[in-house]
Amino acid sequence: MDFKLTEEHIMIRDAARDFAKTELLPGVIERDEKQEFPKELVKKMGDLGFLGMMASPEYGGGGMDTISYVLAMEEISKIDASASVMISVNNSLVCWGLDTFGTEEQKKKYLSKLTTGEKLGAFCLSEPEAGSDATSQRTTAIDKGDHYILNGTKNWITNGNSADFYLVIAQTHKEKKHKGINAFIVEKDWEGFEIGPKEQKLGIRGSDTHSLNFNDVKVPKENRIGEDGFGFKFAMKTLSGGRIGIAAQALGIASGAYELAKTYSKQRKAFGTEISNHQAIAFKLADMHTQIEAARHLVMKAAWDKDQGQNYDLSGAMAKLHASQTAMDVSIEAVQVHGGNGYVKEYHVERLMRDAKITQIYEGTSEIQKIVISRSILKD
Repeated sequence: MDFKLTEEHIMIRDAARDFAKTELLPGVIERDEKQEFPKELVKKMGDLGFLGMMASPEYGGGGMDTISYVLAMEEISKIDASASVMISVNNSLVCWGLDTFGTEEQKKKYLSKLTTGEKLGAFCLSEPEAGSDATSQRTTAIDKGDHYILNGTKNWITNGNSADFYLVIAQTHKEKKHKGINAFIVEKDWEGFEIGPKEQKLGIRGSDTHSLNFNDVKVPKENRIGEDGFGFKFAMKTLSGGRIGIAAQALGIASGAYELAKTYSKQRKAFGTEISNHQAIAFKLADMHTQIEAARHLVMKAAWDKDQGQNYDLSGAMAKLHASQTAMDVSIEAVQVHGGNGYVKEYHVERLMRDAKITQIYEGTSEIQKIVISRSILKD
């Protein structure tokens, strides 16, 4: 495996870094405090190609590899994890799912608008009684011939109020269990579709998270993704790639916290010298850097596996498991390095610490990743 980035990779990484510093950083604290979704920045992200990076150019996508995607995700997550999770959902779950499994008509109608930032997407799987257990869908889609009638509730939906198109997982044939689940494209303005209150969250507060209610929503048959009963496989295949994006987000949070702590340690003085000269701080930075580099290798390996057409279930799960723990560990230590200053908003590390926690929860909790990993290593 060649660890050297191509010129294109470096260009994409640098473009994401510049965008994060010039566009996202100035208002990131205020957006966190007010729980404001950065609507004005979505179109800019689309113009720069960050919303459809891996999608086919035929439908407005960038046609980039997964490595390019995780490089951009890391840089944006260093500054604003709320913005990066919006990018992750639109890229990994919505655009990739439609590009890979959608019909030609679905791609022309929906994908071509999602890749450019003209429209935004959301992925609707989790429910009050079906979070990580995707087989227990209580949202139903009853087949009525040329359409389905959709009823149910979805929870914790990223881009919940800001999306235009929603990929909704629902049960059509309860007796078939997971083989009776389908995936549908739902438009925001359809009758019977209601958006619930915004969630009051610990972290990623600039991310638009809502519950969604479907009350006799009529979904045309042509808006089903794949054959009848393909929904569970669609969700699992899509989430497997989504883990790589979240692993990259966690890596970015950790990297951002580490860089802030390292800079601060060279500026802050105590006992007559910069605190970086004290072994207690220097050793913290050494541990942080080592954890981050290990996480980066796992994330890049998972991205490489996906680009090579290899199975990435195991590598993606390992990358998310380790990177999310690294984000938590490193951000906590970054606050500690800052001392009292780490506890106030203007130094950013307290926000990164709050943002880090969600990476251990969404796209499957850390425990779910361990199930995926253990099943993979014990099956032989």
